[in-house]
Amino acid sequence: MSRAYYSKNLIEFLADDNSHVLGELTKNHQFALEEQQRNAWIKEIEVLKNQFGHLNSGRILFEYSIPRMGKRSDVIFIFGGFVFVIEFKVNEKEYLNSDSDQCLDYALDLKNFQEKSHNIQLVPILVATKAPEYNNIFEVYKDGIFKPMLCNSDNIVKTIESICKKFNGNPIDPMGWENSSYKPTPTIIEAAQALYLGHSVNEISRSDSGAINLQKTSEAINQIIEKSKKDKIKSICFITGVPGAGKTLAGLNLANERHKFIEEEHAVFLSGNGPLVEVLQEALARNDVQRPGIKMSKKDALRKTKAFIQNIHHFRDEYLTDKSAPREKVVVFDEAQRAWTNKQTSSFMQKKRGVADFDMSEPEFLISIMDRHTDWAVIVCLIGGGQEINIGEAGLPEWFLALRKQYSNWKAYLSNEISDIEYTRGSKMIDLLNGIKHETLDDLHLKTSIRSFRSENVSKFVKAVLDCEKETAKKLFSELKDLYPVGITRDINKAKRWLRDNARGNERIGLTASSGAYRLKPLGIFVQLKIDAKNWFLNSKNDVRSSFYLEDVATEFDIQGLELDWTCVTWDADFRFEDDKWTFNRFRGKNWQKVNDEENIIYLKNAYRVLLTRARQGIVICIPKGDEKDPTRNPRFYDGTYDYLKEIGIVEI
Repeated sequence: MSRAYYSKNLIEFLADDNSHVLGELTKNHQFALEEQQRNAWIKEIEVLKNQFGHLNSGRILFEYSIPRMGKRSDVIFIFGGFVFVIEFKVNEKEYLNSDSDQCLDYALDLKNFQEKSHNIQLVPILVATKAPEYNNIFEVYKDGIFKPMLCNSDNIVKTIESICKKFNGNPIDPMGWENSSYKPTPTIIEAAQALYLGHSVNEISRSDSGAINLQKTSEAINQIIEKSKKDKIKSICFITGVPGAGKTLAGLNLANERHKFIEEEHAVFLSGNGPLVEVLQEALARNDVQRPGIKMSKKDALRKTKAFIQNIHHFRDEYLTDKSAPREKVVVFDEAQRAWTNKQTSSFMQKKRGVADFDMSEPEFLISIMDRHTDWAVIVCLIGGGQEINIGEAGLPEWFLALRKQYSNWKAYLSNEISDIEYTRGSKMIDLLNGIKHETLDDLHLKTSIRSFRSENVSKFVKAVLDCEKETAKKLFSELKDLYPVGITRDINKAKRWLRDNARGNERIGLTASSGAYRLKPLGIFVQLKIDAKNWFLNSKNDVRSSFYLEDVATEFDIQGLELDWTCVTWDADFRFEDDKWTFNRFRGKNWQKVNDEENIIYLKNAYRVLLTRARQGIVICIPKGDEKDPTRNPRFYDGTYDYLKEIGIVEI
């Protein structure tokens, strides 16, 4: 199926009757056609025929799909060795920054994710049909994308011809470009929105040989579900993977595919990550409210999304009092390694829920809920290695303990990669799996990070840095630095400028810091002030509550499972490099105190692992200079970390 509603050589377009072009657009439109959209198309056709009438070559495409964003570019015009990405604002009398950013976003998406766009020049053109003529200055980014041109309905072709005259375009095969492979790496928010709108995981995720095909993981889980239904057995699957490998995307895709009430399946995506759940629910609800041809209140939209994505603690608490089997036969537990230990769960249930005799870990209780089904059930656990960041988070071993202790009738499916120490916490797999029916499947591990389309080595680099493997970190950094910018500074204002200078269009930027970074206050960073996640991650540049403003800081608890395009990690003295090793500290009262407890050491190290793997396109690390007059900000608390990262090769911005 063509990605465009209408695609023809320019000569054919000029010869086609306007009503025929409109008919093609209408026929391929997926939603109820509103009068405003119809009138916009009529005007676009008229303007372009008038502007392009004297040209004798080129190819024109209307409503070209950008699946990762769940949107369509108004017009693509391939001419003179350039791809012009044209966004119309019919009857608009001024050029709005938000409209210019939208047009640039489409060009960026094509450049980064469409194979035949990697080595060509793309020109975003915003057409506000009734705006005054703008004196465009031609500027080109180093990747071959032009800064957006601003045109009205009378000077589009003049701008295009000026660019073709001033710059040399590369020869383009229009049909080859139009049909070239599209290999996006969406943010988890974009992925959820696209899946919810009916796009397949193949459309919105990479499928090249350099990354594990998420479809294979989905197929493996679907086969397990079908076998469980057929044989009336209960199964639990563990999907593992490096940070950013697509575990959450795989889980969302599964829940979306098997969200079938009529088949009494009703898969649901559950997460204990409050900010992630809140952001995804809000993003999907906003999408529903804004979808053309659909009238829905925000309240109804949220109710609908909450049936698809739920907070695992709400699910847990519902079945604490309701002793029946849940309506869900398939549940996906995101970040299952963060489920609580017996001690943490029992304490919470006794103190917060008034259940005095509660004596189960969270994995044990969650399995017990699904075990209430008399025939079959499937649990899918998404496990991130080295991602436990809070007190009482059990890690993978607790799930195996629960199976061994109470649920030997369940069959476990896992990959061989699950034996890594970051999953097992040092336990031997032979001991963890003793007495448990299990089967290994290679497709249940996602080996390659797809969060950063710039480089797949980011998570490996971060691991080497945190494991004090200096030479490995140097080697990995030398391989990724040209693809994935990493800078360092001791000036927070320089860091903010770096973020703003590097981000284009609506690429999202933000400040991050560990939840224990209490002595960043002099930099204007208050980690104790909790962000409103849905506004921080979703709101636009002109909203002071959004991440764009670089005023509110997200901690590891806010940002785990989510991502930005460009981030600043502001580094405090809680995690210091001293005497060739990391030291761990907690601020209490008026002083720093050493952290000696092994579990808390793991949480602090993992907090920085999370922070350092949140950026898709690049990162700047800000390490303060400290203050000799302030004993809590002694410069030596920071200098060791700065020197270590510089020695690895990270360059001062």
